[in-house]
This record gives sequence, C-alpha cells and structure tokens, in this order.
Amino acid sequence: MELVSVISPYFKKKKFIKKTIVSVLNQTYLNFEFIIIYDDAAQDDYKYIKKISKIDKRIKVIKNSKNLGAGESRNIGIRHSRGKYIAFLDSDDLWHRQKLEKQLKFMIDNNFGISHSSYKIINQKNEIIGRRIARNFLNYNSLLKSCDIGLSTVIIKKFLFNNGLKFPKLQTKEDFVLWLKLLKKNNKIMALNETLVSWRKLDNSLSSSLLQRLFDGFKVYNKYMNYSYLKSLYLLFCLCLNFLKKK
Repeated sequence: MELVSVISPYFKKKKFIKKTIVSVLNQTYLNFEFIIIYDDAAQDDYKYIKKISKIDKRIKVIKNSKNLGAGESRNIGIRHSRGKYIAFLDSDDLWHRQKLEKQLKFMIDNNFGISHSSYKIINQKNEIIGRRIARNFLNYNSLLKSCDIGLSTVIIKKFLFNNGLKFPKLQTKEDFVLWLKLLKKNNKIMALNETLVSWRKLDNSLSSSLLQRLFDGFKVYNKYMNYSYLKSLYLLFCLCLNFLKKK
C-alpha cells in the first residue's frame, strides 16, 4: 500500500477540527500520515490540537512561528511529507470513509497523477446546501474561466512538486493558481464522479469575502498567469459570471 500524506492547515476552526480529524482516522485506507500545520499566531487552540493528535500515532502537528496563511502552510506540509501521494483537507471539511481507498484505486488503475472528486456543500449545521460534480480538466484553457476543483477532494503525486511548484501567497484562490500551473505544464486533472467530500461553507470565512475574492482573482491572472491588465479584468469577469451560474 502506497503511503499518502494528508495535509491540513489549521486556523481558528476549533468547532470543526475534531470531526475533520475523525473523518481521516475512519478511512478504510490505513496507510497514511496526517500532517496538521497549526497556523494561528494565538496559541489558544494548540494544546487542544496536540491533545487530539495523541489519539493516533499517524498524526503529526507542525506549529508555525507566525500566521503564514493556508497556502504557505500547505507548502510546509508538503516539504515535511513522506508519502508518494499528497491529499489536501481543510480543517473544517469532512471525508467519506472510503475517500482515500476509492480515489487511490482510481488513480493507480489508470496511472493518473492528479485527481479530484465530486463533493457536497454543507453549512455549519452540517445541512447540505449544494453539490458540485467533478469533471476532467485536460488542458489549461479548460479551467481558466472557472475554478471547479474542490481543494479537499484533490490527491496528487508528490513528484509533481519537485520542480519548485508550490502554493502562492494569496489569501484566497491559492489553489486555483496551483491547478492552472499544473495544467500549463501539460498535466491532466482527472475526475472521479463520486461524492467523497463534504465541503463546509462558512459565512465568516476568507473564501466568503467578495472583495477579497475579487482582489485575489485579479492577481491570479495578472500576477501569476502574466496576463495584461485588460485581459485579467476580462477573465475575472468570466470567473465571477461562472461562479454566479453555479449558485
């Protein structure tokens, strides 16, 4: 069985983190390490996370000296990982218990380097408020105008990070930049159309801030994809329009 490194940044999600951890420990696929990166400058929750981590020797907690953000915390997790595969999980999301087993089989059987799955959207009361169906992304342009990949659904072979690839320093949409860069290098992101993740939408999260999303969305195109000011605005408009169509 291949070792999977599960990487989860933590920032002020005490209400949800235990259920997130349990959803990993309940996996039918057992050969994983679970790396939690504590990214809160306040130390209030650190003892709580460390206490939970002691229930299973596969859990490792790394504490940042200051708040670095989710993207850089994931980069730290990747650097400390030992697995052949990297799986990402935000600290308020939940995995179906066969998530790793089914998705790894899908990847290994088909020799895929990157995959994602369908997922349901839940609120803080665990009520289902939406669903997203995974689809294949075979080239760069297929994802450019709409970010349709749930971070907590992604599994990727670690060797793809060997050439300096990493999450950028953005407050939101840091994962979008990574997926675009992977596709730009002629990688394919393949879809497993099974609902294997519950993605939690919180009204007070960074990803729910409209101004922050707009600002970061522009930077995705202008700074990281090197498009002109006008083309970046056009692509940002397309991104917003596609987002509204999904609601």
